[in-house]
Amino acid sequence: MPIGEMSLKKPSVNYKMTKIAILASHNGSGFDTLYKNAKELNISIELLISNNSDSNAIQKAKNRDIENYVVNSKTDDNPDAKIYELIKNKDCTFVYLSGYMKKISEEITNSFKVINSHPALLPKYGGKGMYGHHVHEAVIKNNEKVSGCTLHFVNEVYDDGEIILQKQIPVDADDTAISLESKIKELESQTIVEGFKRCLK
Repeated sequence: MPIGEMSLKKPSVNYKMTKIAILASHNGSGFDTLYKNAKELNISIELLISNNSDSNAIQKAKNRDIENYVVNSKTDDNPDAKIYELIKNKDCTFVYLSGYMKKISEEITNSFKVINSHPALLPKYGGKGMYGHHVHEAVIKNNEKVSGCTLHFVNEVYDDGEIILQKQIPVDADDTAISLESKIKELESQTIVEGFKRCLK
């Protein structure tokens, strides 16, 4: 190369994808969102674990060629230890709870970045028993003017971890728990993608 001539070769960039594990009990709509946006987020969904052998999420994982396991008290003497082992062995950094109905052990919350999406504006309508349609029924019953969803880190207390992102929508006078749930599911997808972008920077 002649003196004074600069190379136009671009420096190498590390595009290593972030490895994520999914925990889901039923349909796993948040799993769908991450899967559809995996390229944009530069993530690799390494495995899906469910406590429910009839979970639709398990079938989705099979259809997508994603490693999947059913782990519960019937399959393992210590389900929490088994879940930890599976996640650790896949070298995952993040764990996303996509409608996972079991409490997460401290070993898991202390070892990985565990994220959950909740269909309400925490701290309102959070805690044990507050999930899915139960949340929306309570919002409607209490005549709330706004609702929304929250993406947050998970600790040892239900729905108590650091909030990553919240989005809200108005509750219309003619809304039912069913119509509100439908609107918030759409909002939740936006929140998951935007919230993960913040966490993955």
